[in-house]
Amino acid sequence: MIRQNKRSWTSYACALALSVGALHAQAGDAALYAPQAPKGSAFVRAYNAGNSELSVSVGNTDLSDIAPLGSSDFSYLPAGSYSAQVGSNRLPVKLDAGRYYTLVNQPGSEPKLVSEAAFSNKHKAMLRVQNLSDRSLSLKTADGKAAVVDKVAPDGNGEREVNPVKVSLALFDGDNKISDLKPVALTRGEVVSLYITGSGSQLSPVWVKRPARNE
Repeated sequence: MIRQNKRSWTSYACALALSVGALHAQAGDAALYAPQAPKGSAFVRAYNAGNSELSVSVGNTDLSDIAPLGSSDFSYLPAGSYSAQVGSNRLPVKLDAGRYYTLVNQPGSEPKLVSEAAFSNKHKAMLRVQNLSDRSLSLKTADGKAAVVDKVAPDGNGEREVNPVKVSLALFDGDNKISDLKPVALTRGEVVSLYITGSGSQLSPVWVKRPARNE
């Protein structure tokens, strides 16, 4: 009888440990891949390409005060039409279910809403280029020998799935290097976007990714 009780307790303890491990794994995946949200939600964040702190809201959702060249995390809200406030500018936005949006504050220009598709590959990273400038640009290796995302048209975008890695890249106009970019760590399941604002020779390329989380 005692042995049977010991076996029962051992089986219960193992089952409990496995259950807890599974819960931790699910929580880890949720933190890594996307905010948890009800079905039919849209996701929105803000990127501040300006040189002063920025206040942004969409409907009743406050995206907090955003530092220069900084971004907020994604917030979710029901799909639909909203009024967005970006600093002193107000604009109507339509958010579709399952899409990811970035409200971009550009100095000297009207704010712009950039739409991106969801990314579900948990084994690769997604590298995206959002070219809001007036020049055709390419993202290449720092030595210029290999194009990573090639010939992105003005006001256009391009993307590429890549293996998780920390990499140093550069921005090019044809064979002409415009600038080296800060090294960026690409993590599995993550989307990292290069936002390029400005015009002519005054371009500002900045990596935009979700802020680190402590869960």
